[in-house]
Amino acid sequence: MKHNREFEIAWQGLKPGIHTYTYDIDSRFMKDREVDESFTGWKASVTLKFDKHENFFMLHFDVDGKVTVPCDRCGDDFDLRLWDEFNLVIKLTGEESEAVSEDDDEDVIFIPRSETVIDISSWIYEFLMLSVPLQHIHPESEGGQGCNPEALDLLDKLSEQNDQVQNPLWKGLDKFK
Repeated sequence: MKHNREFEIAWQGLKPGIHTYTYDIDSRFMKDREVDESFTGWKASVTLKFDKHENFFMLHFDVDGKVTVPCDRCGDDFDLRLWDEFNLVIKLTGEESEAVSEDDDEDVIFIPRSETVIDISSWIYEFLMLSVPLQHIHPESEGGQGCNPEALDLLDKLSEQNDQVQNPLWKGLDKFK
């Protein structure tokens, strides 16, 4: 994975308050990361509101975009809309040894005050992947494309065939009804 300074925030030079950053994400960003090969056409906008306080930072990520995925039902590719919001708190610690200590809350990250830059690229990747639902099915809308009708017909026929063929192992259980 290449190092990209675009996703670094030099927090020591920032004044306290809210700072807004917008990142346009495409397939090049995802190329060097572990992503399912069937996920293509990444186009997303990630807006970060970086709220700087004296001893901690509050980060609010707003994800909006799309990715092309195969439909789990019919197999045709379609554009899946991505949208979600994530919050993260970064607490500053006095020593590096304190930064390693683990906390029960996964949304709190500890960094030493000696670090001058925060790289947010891994969080953007993580939040994009969390924005992709587990099930990818064409949206059911009147004006939308919907699932491939030929594939759905074939699935119905296969389902009917499976219903007609009974497993002989279970045939003996019918007499106990």
